[in-house]
Formats: sequence, structure tokens, C-alpha cells
Amino acid sequence: MMSGYRATQNMGEWDSLGFCSKLKLSSLIKLSARKNHKLHLQRRRLLTFSSRFALPLFSCLQSDSHGGLSVLSDSFSRKEDDHKLPSDGLTAVSGGLVALGKFDALHIGHRELAIKASKVGTPFLLSFVGMAEVLGWEPRAPIVAKCDRRRVLSSWTPYCGNITPTEVLLEFSSVRHLTPRQFVEKLSKELGVCGVVAGENYRFGYKAAGDATDLVRLCNEYGIGAYIIDSVMDKNRESKISWAEDRKERGQVSSTRVRYALANGDMDYVSQLLGRRHRVLLSVENKEGIISTKQRICAPKSCLLNLPPKDGLYDNCSFITGDGTQLPCTVNVNATSILLESDYLDHCIDVGSQDFRVLAIEFGDAEV
Repeated sequence: MMSGYRATQNMGEWDSLGFCSKLKLSSLIKLSARKNHKLHLQRRRLLTFSSRFALPLFSCLQSDSHGGLSVLSDSFSRKEDDHKLPSDGLTAVSGGLVALGKFDALHIGHRELAIKASKVGTPFLLSFVGMAEVLGWEPRAPIVAKCDRRRVLSSWTPYCGNITPTEVLLEFSSVRHLTPRQFVEKLSKELGVCGVVAGENYRFGYKAAGDATDLVRLCNEYGIGAYIIDSVMDKNRESKISWAEDRKERGQVSSTRVRYALANGDMDYVSQLLGRRHRVLLSVENKEGIISTKQRICAPKSCLLNLPPKDGLYDNCSFITGDGTQLPCTVNVNATSILLESDYLDHCIDVGSQDFRVLAIEFGDAEV
């Protein structure tokens, strides 16, 4: 039950939500946000996270009568850095609270950052693009499919005062060589943010020269708020995993742990770390290599848009219909393909349809 791949890295090793120091919230300066929050920007101009990557996906997607999914094919690229920033995306963050960290998995630790930001102002996640290309990393499959990220962020809305966090993209090449001071200056003067939220072990700036204490100090100098939150700890499996070789690991929830759990096929553990079931998306638009019968669909792994669990048989799964209904299925992940079997397939999925674009499968407990 259980598989591995390599995927997008947002703020990754250079600027991750790592956890190494012990900074208490009470010991840090909490600065007042600027009076001018520019509330008219709370609507967040959805262009910030380009619609190329943020279309809400439910499984068995069908093109609507208005052509609402006309750009979906652009979302299916497996490259990490094949996208461009929206022309005015960065302007929408002005006056908002920006969460800083690595947002590959969008796990419960990342959600806590968004929750804190939403309590102070309009919440944004600041993600970096182009890191793999700039740093020469080998591409690897993302934990969350790019075209599924907005759905995940929408699921955080009830936790964030009924405000959906917006993801804003920033070219990594534009910040790679910035010192900690220059980075904060960019946030303040160029992006116009009124505050930042980060984990207690957050590091930033060229060669990760700055830590959370530096962030608070510099934000104070530039007149923006700095809010540091405690690590979200992995209470369930800390004693069962050895992280001795990773000095950044102190038992906190992390994207590394999510990848570890997926590589071991422990989908209940994955669900606990994510705060939701893991959803795997497959592009079935071109139908090449896909075999479909009344009760099964077999698709090659080349159709995958994000990281699947380890090869094995998974009984506790669901596929998602176009209206969001979850129907039970079993899934067999092997070295070359994904095989989905269910008595309900014949009633809701037509892989031969020209409109059928994406298949979504969820793994793990329904209750998280």
C-alpha cells in the first residue's frame, strides 16, 4: 500500500518553514498593521494566482456551456516553471498579510499560517516560482497538483474567518540574492504588505542568513507587522520516524513528512498531516494509453499531475464526480499505471467523452 517521485519546491531549502530555534510569540514584537489596509483589495483580484493554475477541480470534470474549462489543458504541464506571473498579480497583495514559508504540501502547518494572517488582515501565501531552474534542482512531482491548489485553499475558508487565502507568485530569481534587509524592504516598498506571518524557525535572505528574530526586527524598522507562530508538531508519529540526518527536524509537520508517508503508503498518516484526504489528479484528456470498461479505468502513470502513494492496493478510496460527490472505489498503484475499480463507474464517467479532462481520486479516511 503505498510510491515516490520528485516535485515542485516553492520556498524549499532556501527559505522553508523549517523549525530550529525557540522563539515564543510572547517575546516577539507585535506591530500594529498599517491603518490603510486598502480594504477595497480584500476581494483579492483573483488574477493573483493565475487562472491557468488555480481553476477549481473536482474529479470527472466536464467543460461547461460557457467554456469555463477552456484553459485546463494549460494546467496539465508537468514542468515546475512553465508559467509566468500574472501581469498585475503582485499589486493585489498590497495592504494584506503575507504568510511566508514552503507551500508544497499545503499541510496543517501552512494552514495555521493562513489562519494567523486572516486574524490580522487579508491573508496571502507568498510562493516562489522558478527555484528548480535557478538552483538546478531535479524536477519532482508536486504533492498538490498545481490546478488543484485553489480548491485546497478554498477548503481553509472556514478556518480563516470565511476568507479564502490567495496565493501570490513571485519569481525566485528576483529575490535569490537579496539580503534579509533587502527582502523585507521589497515586501514593504515594492509589494506594499502591511504585515508578515512566519513560523518560529523561518529563515530567509541569501543563504538563509536571516531568522525569525531578524524578521521581527527588520519589519519593525520598515513599519510592517511581524507575527511569529509556534511550530505545528507531528504528535502522532514523531517517535516512529528517525530524522537524525535532518538537523532541521524537531518533530514538526512538514512537506518532508508528507512525502515520507506517501512513500510508505500510510494514507491515514498523510490525511493527519494534510488535514484532508490526499487527492491525486490524472489528466485523461488525450485518452492515450487509457483503458476503460464498465467497472474499471486503467491509466498510465504519465497521466499523473501530482504525487501518488507507494505502489500497492488501496481499498479506502473515492473518486470524485463532476458535482463533487464522492463514490467508493479501490485503487491499484503499480510501477506503470493506476487502476481504479468501482461498481459506480458506468453511471457517472465517460472516458470516451470529448469533454472529459481530469480524474480525481482521494485516499485515506473520510473523516480527518
